[in-house]
Amino acid sequence: MPLVVWRFSDGKAGHDNQTRGLAEALARLRPTETHTLNPLPPAAALRGWLLGRLPCWNDLPAPNVLLGAGHRTHLSLLAARRTRGGKVVVLMRPSLPLGLFDLCLIPEHDAPPSRPNVLITRGALNRLQPSATLDPQQGLFLIGGPSEHFGWDDAALRQSIMALVAADPAIQWTLTTSRRTPPGFLEGLSSLADMRLTVVPVAATGPDWLPSQLARAGQAWVTSDSVSMVYEALTAGATVGILDVPRKRASRISRGLDRLAADGWVTSFADWQERPYLHRPPGVFNEAERCARWIVERWRG
Repeated sequence: MPLVVWRFSDGKAGHDNQTRGLAEALARLRPTETHTLNPLPPAAALRGWLLGRLPCWNDLPAPNVLLGAGHRTHLSLLAARRTRGGKVVVLMRPSLPLGLFDLCLIPEHDAPPSRPNVLITRGALNRLQPSATLDPQQGLFLIGGPSEHFGWDDAALRQSIMALVAADPAIQWTLTTSRRTPPGFLEGLSSLADMRLTVVPVAATGPDWLPSQLARAGQAWVTSDSVSMVYEALTAGATVGILDVPRKRASRISRGLDRLAADGWVTSFADWQERPYLHRPPGVFNEAERCARWIVERWRG
């Protein structure tokens, strides 16, 4: 019998990337039948959870595992378990008490408590897989933009990119941006582009563009505000460098990056300047598979 997974999607790309990554990892371990559902309106989900009656999903096979990420999915997860059964897995720290869920997958930078139903992860899960086709002569720059926790410095970032491109003439570089990247950054970068640096703005990329690039790039440099891309690059197996942008204050994001650097997973640009060398990842980085194995091994059935 296949493992029946109900995956609740709130429509946010970052949340979907996490739950799809876990659902796909489960499917690689055992036969799986996955159904993607929209969360119910909060009032309807609350009624279903409290009363144990919710006819809208009666045509679906009863779930073994219910997955959700994001506050909008939490009540629907609990209502689905109450009415149809299964075990609830919530990704990221939930807005409701942890004890309501069967398993909480919480990044270590959120300082989760030690509990039997909490599995601490290194960053957010994703859909990437370790690549067997990494090319040491292919490099990738992943550029973010100003955020709640980070400021921006166009000139300093362009200088860092110039130094990296000049350091090794054998490497062909590709640079892409995000929707947060200030327009002036690309305007100032156009004069730097040459035969070894190809600029691909985010508007020119599709949903499969970044995974395909990460499957080939032997090294990736990511701005420190783009933490999800750091974890995706690590999952693909690249050597990963961090392009520093100004920190507005110490935060859980910056603490997580500092921990990765201390453990040898990433190299800061400041460290690279002292010694032009990128740390090789100390092991395989695949949090989606690790969490999927936890689920399969403990919830056999």
